Amino acid sequence: MTGDPGLRFGYGTNGFANHRLGDALAVIADLGYVGVALTLDHDHLDPFAAGLAGRVAKVADQLRDRGLGVVVETGARYLLDPWRKHAPTLLHDDRKVRLDFLRRAVSVGADLGAEAVSFWAGVRPDEVAADVAWQRLVDGCAEMTAFATGQGVPVGFEPEPGMLVEDLAGWHRLRDAMGAPDGFGLTLDIGHCRAVEPDPVPDCVAAAAPYLVNVQIDDMRRGVHEHLEFGDGEIAFRPVLRALRDGGYRGLVAVELPRHSHAAPMVARRSLEFLTEAAR
Repeated sequence: MTGDPGLRFGYGTNGFANHRLGDALAVIADLGYVGVALTLDHDHLDPFAAGLAGRVAKVADQLRDRGLGVVVETGARYLLDPWRKHAPTLLHDDRKVRLDFLRRAVSVGADLGAEAVSFWAGVRPDEVAADVAWQRLVDGCAEMTAFATGQGVPVGFEPEPGMLVEDLAGWHRLRDAMGAPDGFGLTLDIGHCRAVEPDPVPDCVAAAAPYLVNVQIDDMRRGVHEHLEFGDGEIAFRPVLRALRDGGYRGLVAVELPRHSHAAPMVARRSLEFLTEAAR
């Protein structure tokens, strides 16, 4: 059901927040997706809870039995601090907490056979000077890339609107500051192309294609993540998918709809039907 053999559609577990992880994987696979973007979270393979090795082994079996590829996402809210949504980041004074989490995520990814582990910069704290925040980011990304390379897992750094690195130009600047290591790839959220990039979305995708290890797909409208299924969106999906295919991208293209867990099976079904048609 993937439309074109070069495009592999997945679905994000953060859009199945009301499901047990095993049930979410089963539904995603039964609908016809070939992969999953797994957000490590409180109820979905919490990397800080007891018995991690056994839980990871169980999920690895489920993925294998269902024929699902996987990327690991690290954007869970309030996982590291119950008072601060995404903190600490690599930019904070207590950034070692984030580094520990990312190392855990990479180790989980290695055990799952993940195609990539994805993370972002975070918003610069007011109390941290711009040059200090930048150096912390460069050092943290270099450390994580080296660790992930040793584990055989590519990292995908995601530019995020409003964060210290929010666009492709910022990603290139960061990569250059690190010495352009081979293991430092790019995670692209298609909706963010619409939000912050100056070029049309297909051109943005084409420019990103040589560096991509992970793609998230949604539609940015009125400042929220929505899917074109729910109305007239701002992204022409057909040329976007063509740009991914023509650019040689063969990783997962995972639907990211974290605000739709209340209707996850229905939304996931409609999303795949829409993308399959758009990929033809």
